[in-house]
Parts: sequence; structure tokens; C-alpha cells
Amino acid sequence: MKNNGHSQILLRIEEALNAAARSIFPLLVETPRVDIKSGGDPVTECDRIANRTLRDVLLQEGEGWLSEENIDDLSRLERDRVWIVDPIDGTREFISGIPEWCISVGYVEGGQAVAGGVCNPTTGEIFLGAVGAGVRLNGNSVCVSRRQCLPGALVLASRSEVGRGEWDSFKDAPFVTRPMGSVAYKLALVASGRADATWTRCTKHEWDIAAGTALVEAAGGIVRNFDGSEIRFNNHLPLFSGLLACGPQLDLELNTWLRERADIPQQS
Repeated sequence: MKNNGHSQILLRIEEALNAAARSIFPLLVETPRVDIKSGGDPVTECDRIANRTLRDVLLQEGEGWLSEENIDDLSRLERDRVWIVDPIDGTREFISGIPEWCISVGYVEGGQAVAGGVCNPTTGEIFLGAVGAGVRLNGNSVCVSRRQCLPGALVLASRSEVGRGEWDSFKDAPFVTRPMGSVAYKLALVASGRADATWTRCTKHEWDIAAGTALVEAAGGIVRNFDGSEIRFNNHLPLFSGLLACGPQLDLELNTWLRERADIPQQS
């Protein structure tokens, strides 16, 4: 995407995020009805309403669409420009009343997440950014952390992974670990410099991380697969086997530390 397209795309993302938040606002005071999808994940009426709103506002002729709440007909593979969205990322936190869920919108061109937006309606935060244009949080410029060493760093961990004991091996680490819900929200917090890093060794879908990846990279940070390989979007199977994101000055030390302790597979 050329730089002169950033402003238009970001305006579209901001409009869609605000519209989706407004569409579900009347339901936020109610106890949500929860259904279980075929894969075992929960879904609520808010997920469905937000999804319809995002699609109505965002999708234009010639663009592809991938959402957690739509059947993937693979027509997006014929498109160079694709919207990858999660109407509510962190549905379990949403259901539990934990303010760590968000609406996530990523814009992909040529396999790269070039723009994104994350809205947390509960906290009133809107993160918007595009590669080459920087990132703003509620209109104010932000960037990734400039921390250069692990001691004292704040690392955001999946609340579910922590609950399953998957972070127990990091209890004696030199950094501070904070459990958090939505992965898109965690990435937005890294992009804004309010956390130093986040990672997961669990499988993630493209809709989980497209917006957050765009934000971190637009803010000057690094996002890659957990094995160190490059992340590319709009794949036939929209899955990644883990993720790591951090500021550029922490990257080398963090990766060295993890390779010594987290059994990261080496790239062939």
C-alpha cells in the first residue's frame, strides 16, 4: 500500500471500529447469551452484530474478507487486498466481564499486514496505525518500548496459558509476567509501549493477530512466528504456530533467552 493510501484506510478502519462498538453498546449491560461453535469456542450475539457491522462498513469491491464469524469461502485468495477481522477478540474475557477484549481490524496487502486498528470499548482505547505512518492511541502518537534488556521488562502472557500452567517455566525469569486476555489487545499494548513483549507457543488464526501485527510493525517493533520465521497473511490455511512481538532493542536478548529455555525449534 502506498503511503498516500494510509489516511484513507485508517479512516475506514476507525469508522468501522466506532460503528461496531456502537452496535454492541446497548448489549454490554446485559449478561450475554453464549453459544458454542463446532470447534468448542464460545460466541455471543455481540460477536455476530459486530461482525455484520464491520463487513457493512469496510468491505468494498475488489477486496477480500476473512473473519472468525464468517465461513471462509477462500475467494479472498484471489484478492491482493484483504480485510482480516475478529469482531470480538477475547470472547471469554468479554463473557466474564474482564475488560481485556477488543474489536480487531487488520488490512492486508500482498500478504503483509499494512494497517490495523484495535478498539477496546470497555476502556475507551482505540489504537490505529499503518506501516510507514506510525501508530496513534486515542489520537496521540505512540511507539514500541525502547527497553534494551530483559530484567524488569513487562511481558504479557495469555491468561488461558497461564491458567493451564504453560508459563510455569518462566516463574524465575528476570522479567515481569502479566496475564492478559485478547491477543490483539496484547499486541496493541506492545505497539503503544505499555508492555515490552508478548509471545505464545499456541496456534493462532490470522484474525487473532493481523491488526496487532500491523500495529506493532507500524510502531517500530518486530513480530514473527515463534520459530523466528516471517509472518505472511492471507494463507490458504490461516493458522500460525505461535507468535512473538517486542521492541527492536529487546529482540536479540529475548530470542537468545527463549532459545535457551523455551525449546524453540530452529529454522532449517
